[in-house]
Amino acid sequence: MKSNVWGRIILGVVSILLLSFFGFFAMLITSLNGADSFYTWLVMWVFIGIMVVLVIGLGGWFNKRNYWCGVGALMLILLIVISGYEINQAYQERFTRIGEAEVRLYEYEPFIEGSKAVKLNEPSTFSIKDDLPILDGATALYPLYAAFVQAVYPEKEYSTYSSMSEVMVTKTIQAYENLMTGKADIIFAAAPSEHQLARAKSMGIELKLTPIGSEAFVFFVQAKNPVQGVTKEQLTDIYSGEITNWLQLGGDDANIRAFQRPEGSGSQSALQRLMEHKTLMSPPKEDVAGAMGGIIEQTSDYRNYPNAIGYSFLFYSTQMVKNGKIRLLEIDGVAPNRDNISNESYPLSSPFYAVTAGTDNPNVEPFIEWIISKQGQELVEKTGYTPLSIPNN
Repeated sequence: MKSNVWGRIILGVVSILLLSFFGFFAMLITSLNGADSFYTWLVMWVFIGIMVVLVIGLGGWFNKRNYWCGVGALMLILLIVISGYEINQAYQERFTRIGEAEVRLYEYEPFIEGSKAVKLNEPSTFSIKDDLPILDGATALYPLYAAFVQAVYPEKEYSTYSSMSEVMVTKTIQAYENLMTGKADIIFAAAPSEHQLARAKSMGIELKLTPIGSEAFVFFVQAKNPVQGVTKEQLTDIYSGEITNWLQLGGDDANIRAFQRPEGSGSQSALQRLMEHKTLMSPPKEDVAGAMGGIIEQTSDYRNYPNAIGYSFLFYSTQMVKNGKIRLLEIDGVAPNRDNISNESYPLSSPFYAVTAGTDNPNVEPFIEWIISKQGQELVEKTGYTPLSIPNN
């Protein structure tokens, strides 16, 4: 009898150790394969449940009928939990995700057949044959500086995503980093964030910002949202967490989902400047697959829920994304459009820049002078941005 008990104990201990070993590796494999964190934790709880069931079975604490009824109940609970999660995921996927991945940048590449990059009606008065300045910038400004390249650079392939290309587009955050580390000569972007300015100062670098046009910072909601507009003060109250329900703005009784962009991006820096002395609340987060397959947490992309609000720049949100399921909000009673940017009645208009950091490339300054000349500003306007008020000739 005693040997039978000890046999069960030894079998139980060995089984628990083996299950713990295999459970750990199952969690590791699930995580490294980029699965949702839900399934990573589910694997852990399933193995714990198996261990509990095994111990109960070896201990003989329930008769066989009750034991198997309990096992069946646990399996049913597991099925309900997984089904509920997948149903919720399917519901979430119904709502459009708006992120930079939607933009097909290769369609704007210079010199390719059918490129969307606009052209001058006459030959450029300025051209560069060699010592080509290396360009980088924000996604939303790529169509513009691709047009500059098409007018001024020699005709050849400038692959959008190649690190060997003289014309890159790595987004605002990386573009500023490339500029400060000498990997780019000019970047085209919104004004730098406080963090980017501090980093430049710590490296002994002075950023030179040359305005080359203006753009509207816009906020958008789902097209069916009854709220047509907000004030600047209401925007800061939303993003500081003081206004939390659309009912407070004349809309439906629904909690506001205020999405943000990653730190250092052009639109996030614009939001931080808008907030002034108010504290910006933490953004919604989501788990995504990391570089090595693991799970990391990052700022969520905007998802077009009925109660969502997000932001971007006018050209990007209306010309590059072209999502008919969102609607731009009026700010202080003024609609975000080209006329209202030009006459400066839209309150959230701001310049964008050609930014340099002391490059020794001899063609950089003449190139920027051409950009703010009549021809360069013609390309700004034809692309869909607002040119400088008085372009040089």
